[in-house]
Amino acid sequence: MTFNNLDAHLLGRLVLLVAALAGGGYATLHHAYGLALGAVVLLLVLVLDLARYLARGQQALADFTLALQYRDFSRQYPLQSVPASLRPLHEAFNQVNATFRELRAAQEGQFQYLQTILALLDTGIVSYDKAGTVVWVNEAFKQTLHLPYLNNIQALQSRQPVLYEAICRVTPGQPVVVKLTVDLQTVQLLVSATQFKLRGEAFTLLAFKNVSQALADTETAAWQQLLRVMTHEIMNSVAPIASLADSLGRHVQRARQQDAFAELIDDVGTGIRIIQQRSEGLLRFAQVYRDFSTLASPQRTTLYVQELLQATRQLLAEQLEAQGIEVTLSVRPAHLTLHADGHLLEQVLINLVLNAAQAVTQTPNPHISVVAWSDELERAVIEVKDNGSGIPADVLDSIFIPFFTTRPNGSGIGLSLAKQIMQLHQGSIQVHSVAGAGSTFQLWFPPSVTF
Repeated sequence: MTFNNLDAHLLGRLVLLVAALAGGGYATLHHAYGLALGAVVLLLVLVLDLARYLARGQQALADFTLALQYRDFSRQYPLQSVPASLRPLHEAFNQVNATFRELRAAQEGQFQYLQTILALLDTGIVSYDKAGTVVWVNEAFKQTLHLPYLNNIQALQSRQPVLYEAICRVTPGQPVVVKLTVDLQTVQLLVSATQFKLRGEAFTLLAFKNVSQALADTETAAWQQLLRVMTHEIMNSVAPIASLADSLGRHVQRARQQDAFAELIDDVGTGIRIIQQRSEGLLRFAQVYRDFSTLASPQRTTLYVQELLQATRQLLAEQLEAQGIEVTLSVRPAHLTLHADGHLLEQVLINLVLNAAQAVTQTPNPHISVVAWSDELERAVIEVKDNGSGIPADVLDSIFIPFFTTRPNGSGIGLSLAKQIMQLHQGSIQVHSVAGAGSTFQLWFPPSVTF
């Protein structure tokens, strides 16, 4: 078995080499110098032939290594016109080249597939390295900014300084909206970034989404909603005033014809009081709208949640007791704190508790629970839960819209104001409600404002 694995040609050369060496030695010992000289010449010839024989494999390996260095996998190594000893090596080289050709074809196919997908996107994408050199940019980016080419991301500093500044300050996971002027047209781009490493080198990938139309549609819808609400409120106040003014005008005209000034004075006095009441209502609406639209930034301090909840319950204690509503408080852990504006949060809690009190007016054994805790991510949560009538499913999505209300005397800004205050604290407000079973409002605070 071992013999079969040996190269017969190599073995033959080694045998001849040993024989020539032995013959030369034997001739020298017997002073046959002519024979010894012939043996030396034969020995040199055999050594040179062996060296040439071994150099073939080394040369083939050197050629293959050089081809790998230049990523040339197209070469085919012959199997028939070479010595038998080199055939396994050439066959291995051909297999390696074939594998690399398949991998390259698959890689090129994936790249073309990715190119096709990115070409269809309307989102501009740019990738650049640590030095700012752009390694890839898609057509959507060029069309959005009307740039035929971009070699370095720093070139945007002279062409679009506002965009370049936004790119410098954007952080992964926190996209920013930038307003630009491109060829006398204003566009708004949502810029997001991510960072990755490829072969030990750091790269940044930027995505630019034109959100001008989406923001415009949202803004238009918001203005239309606001105008509908304001028109409704103004018409509710102006229509009665106009009708009353018309009635008073007719009364004055009849009174002049009939000399009934005493009755006229009574009617005018009544009309003036009604006009005053409706005018005050309209002024209150305007004041509420101004307060809602000019909410100041929070003045943060360290708050103990236990004290905040107790203060809120104490403020509403008399009213809740008069309605027979039981309120329970629970804070876990007891020393839970927030870095927030106490006055604004107290306003939010008052609105939520009053809404809960309104919801349980027709409920036997009305109960409101206010619970606070810290979750596993160190986010503080304050929950206001009632056992009232719940919120109908068809209006649940509208309760945070400014001035939307289902109460005859409601202002419709309580929950909207609460949502805005939570947004100012980088938090959120969530609601869960089941008709006939009660509602639960939760105030979620990020870890950055909890201790």
